[in-house]
Amino acid sequence: MTAHPTGDPTANTAAEPPGTPAGAPLAQHPAPLARLDWCVAAGLTPYPDALARMQARAAAIRDGTAGELVWLVEHPPLYTAGTSARPAELTDPTRFPAYAAGRGGQWTYHGPGQRVAYVMLDLARRHGSVPPRDVRCFVHGLEEWLIRTVALFGVRGERRAGRVGIWVADPVTRTEAKIGAIGVRVSRWVTWHGIALNVAPDLSHFAGIVPCGISEHGVTSLAALGISATMAEADEALRSAWGEVFGDAAEADVPACAASSGE
Repeated sequence: MTAHPTGDPTANTAAEPPGTPAGAPLAQHPAPLARLDWCVAAGLTPYPDALARMQARAAAIRDGTAGELVWLVEHPPLYTAGTSARPAELTDPTRFPAYAAGRGGQWTYHGPGQRVAYVMLDLARRHGSVPPRDVRCFVHGLEEWLIRTVALFGVRGERRAGRVGIWVADPVTRTEAKIGAIGVRVSRWVTWHGIALNVAPDLSHFAGIVPCGISEHGVTSLAALGISATMAEADEALRSAWGEVFGDAAEADVPACAASSGE
């Protein structure tokens, strides 16, 4: 793939080496299950539960015993640290719990009103516009997914050179602000973690960190842009935009996840 428009799209990606010597044939995963599951978690999902569930599902996908998954969750207020997070950029360490995420990137906030989509795909095969074993194209695809999602609400989301995530021109502050964050991990070609779309979170909660290490630009949301979207409407937009980028049709019905939830 040629150079990515934002420079290095894998800056928010943590990858585990596939362990294949140069020039050796690439190991093949078991044939993936055809189904791509979409699952919406009820309530607020504790972050440690999310990590454990993602790890288990990624391992099952790699073993060919489970299908790929897009898992939509909300978390209670918390901060997560990526592999490049600096301790000094957690500016209010007593405000909310903080967790080591294991994904790429720096500090991120998650909380009610923010839709987090955990994407677990087998990159050993093609997904729409994303060719096999191309992490850069996968991250580019996540960016495009967010851009097309917010476009359904009349919002122009854009990439910015040297900055990870999706940005909009905020008409209130007349500055650029981030509306969608991206941070992924790739373990033996299976992805986990994913994206976070600010639907209507409490934006003051971001003040306890330097979001993604960028202090000169703020964060925004659909609500802050004057768009009254429900979480169900955001989910519908995410599902609609998915096939335009990744090509797989989701199931018609979206079941509730059998995952632990907390308040």
